[in-house]
Amino acid sequence: MLQAIGLTSSPRRDLPPAVEDLTFEARPGQVTALLGPAGSGKTTTLRLMLELEPGRGVTYFRGRPLRRVAHPAAEVGVLLGDVPGHPSRTLRSQLRMLSAAAGVPASRADEMLRAVGLTGLHDQRIGTLSRGMDRRLGLASALLGEPHTLLLDEPGAGLSTRENAWLHELLRAHATDGGTVLYATKDPKDAARHADRVITLHEGRLAGDQDVADFARTRLRPRVVVRTPHAARLAAAVTQAARAARRPVEVVAENGNRLSVYGSDCAAIGETAFRHGVLIHQLSDEVGDTHPQTPSRATRAHPEAAAGTRNAGATTGPARAGRDQVTPPGRRRPSRSPLRPLRYEIHRLLGVPATPLVVASVVVASVLSALLLAGGGRTPLPAVLAGWPTLSPLPPAALGAGLLGAFSFGDEYRYPALTTGRGAVPRRLGLLLAKLAVAAAVGLFLAVLVVVADLEAVRLVYGGDLIPVPENWPTLCASWLGLVIGCAWAGVLGAGVFRAAAAGVAAVLSVPVLLVPVLRNVPSGPSGRTIAGLPARLRELVNMRWPSAVDQWLTGAVRVVAQPVGVALALALTALLCAYLFTGLRREARW
Repeated sequence: MLQAIGLTSSPRRDLPPAVEDLTFEARPGQVTALLGPAGSGKTTTLRLMLELEPGRGVTYFRGRPLRRVAHPAAEVGVLLGDVPGHPSRTLRSQLRMLSAAAGVPASRADEMLRAVGLTGLHDQRIGTLSRGMDRRLGLASALLGEPHTLLLDEPGAGLSTRENAWLHELLRAHATDGGTVLYATKDPKDAARHADRVITLHEGRLAGDQDVADFARTRLRPRVVVRTPHAARLAAAVTQAARAARRPVEVVAENGNRLSVYGSDCAAIGETAFRHGVLIHQLSDEVGDTHPQTPSRATRAHPEAAAGTRNAGATTGPARAGRDQVTPPGRRRPSRSPLRPLRYEIHRLLGVPATPLVVASVVVASVLSALLLAGGGRTPLPAVLAGWPTLSPLPPAALGAGLLGAFSFGDEYRYPALTTGRGAVPRRLGLLLAKLAVAAAVGLFLAVLVVVADLEAVRLVYGGDLIPVPENWPTLCASWLGLVIGCAWAGVLGAGVFRAAAAGVAAVLSVPVLLVPVLRNVPSGPSGRTIAGLPARLRELVNMRWPSAVDQWLTGAVRVVAQPVGVALALALTALLCAYLFTGLRREARW
C-alpha cells in the first residue's frame, strides 16, 4: 500500500504552501487518480512523495520510506514530464543505459520496447519522437525495474483517444497484477472513466477521497449546454418554466453566451427557447463538473459530506503515528548511483553519435598536422607523431579526450537520465570512478590510435627512413599517455564540479594556457639532488625483481611529473578532485 502522510511543501514567498497537510492512500490492485486543476499541487505532491521537493511529511511504499528502499527502481516507477534523454540517443540505447542504472539485464530493454508497442522503432532517435511515442518510451523507462508502484504525472496529456485508451489499458493491467498505480490528471471525466478511486485536490488541500462511483455521483452531473446570443433571456425563461412546473433546475451562466442547465434535457430547453423566440447556436447533452469546494466551505454547506471527506482521508494505527516522522525543510535523501556504474557509463558513451564523431575528427586533425609538421623537416619526431604544432596549446588527441571526458558529466546535467526529478546528478564515488575509468580507457585508445595513424601517414607520404626510434622512447610514451589521460580526467572533473561540458573543456585548456606559463616563470636555482636510481630504490623497498623495461617506464613517468606540464596537470587534477568531493559527496543530493 502507498501511504502519504502530512505532506506539506516549503512555504513560498508571500504565498501559502503549494501542498499543505495532505494525507491519503493508494491501494494495491487499484488505479488511483490524483485530480485537480492546474496549480492545485498535483506535481508538487508527487515530488514530495519522491523526496524531490523540500518539505515535511512522509510517504510509505509498502511500509518503508523511499530512503530505506535498497533498489528504488524495483519499488517505484516514475514518469514526470517528458523522457529525460539525449535527443540523438536511440530508444534501445536509452533503455539499455537505464537498465544498467536499474541493475537489470540489457535484454530487459527489448522486452519493454515490445511491451509498449515500440518494437520496430528501437533505432529511432529520441528527438524525433511524437508525443504518443514519448509517452510509450516514458512508460517503458518507468517499468524497467518491474516496480510495484507507478507514479505518473498526467501521462495522457496530449495523447489521441486511441493512445489514451492504450495507456490506461496498460495501467489497468499493472494494477490487476497486484501493483499500485497513482496518476495525476486535471480531467474529472478521465478520472471517472479510468480510476478506481479519486483523490481530489483543491489549492493544495484534500478536497475529496472517494471511490469512483461516489465521485461520479457527487462530482459529475448530466447537463445541457446551450450557446445563444441571448443567454440572459433564455436563463430567465428556463428558470421561470422550471418554477411553474416545480422542477429542480439550475442554470449557470458561463463565458458570456454559454449556459449550463442542470436538471433538464435538450427537448425542454429547445421548446422554451422556441416559445420565447430565442435564437440557439448549440444545444447538447454533456456530463458537467461541479468543481470541488475547500474543506472549510464544505463544512459549512454540507456538514455530513465534509465529515465523510475527513473520514475518508483519515488514517489509523501506524499510518497516523507516522505523521510525527517529518522531513525537515531542505533535507533530501542521498541520491543513488547506477547499480552497475561501469556498464552504465559504457552505454552512455557509446549511445550518442558525438563519440565516434569526436574520435574521427581527432584522427583527421592529427594526421593532417603530422603531415604538415613532417614536411617542414624542423619539428622533433615526438611532436610530429602527436600532431602537436607549436601554436596549439594541446595536441588534437588531448583535446578530444578532454572533450569526451567533459561530455560524461555535462550530458548528465543537460539530459539527467539518472534523476527522476531533473535534480542534481548523483555524485557517488562509484559513479565517479566509473567515469574516470572509462575516460582513461578512451584517452589511452585515442593516444595509441593517433600515434599509429600519424606514423603510418608519415611513412606513406615521406617514407620510413625519416622515423628513427629515439632512445628515450619509454619517457616519451609515459609523457604522451599521461598527458592524454590527464586531460580526459580534467574534463570529467571540471564538468562534474561546474555542471557543464564547456567548464570541463575550460578546465582542460587552463593547464597549458594558465598554469604552465605560471610554473615556468617560477624562479628555481640549481638542484643538488636527482631522481637517478629511484627504480632501484623502489625495487629494494618492495623486495622484488622486475624487468629493466619497468625501470625505464618508471623513470620516464617520474621525469614527466617533474616537468612544468606534468606539475600543472597534477595540480589541476588535485584541485578539481578536491572541489568535486567538497561540493558533491558531502552534500545530500536529490534522487
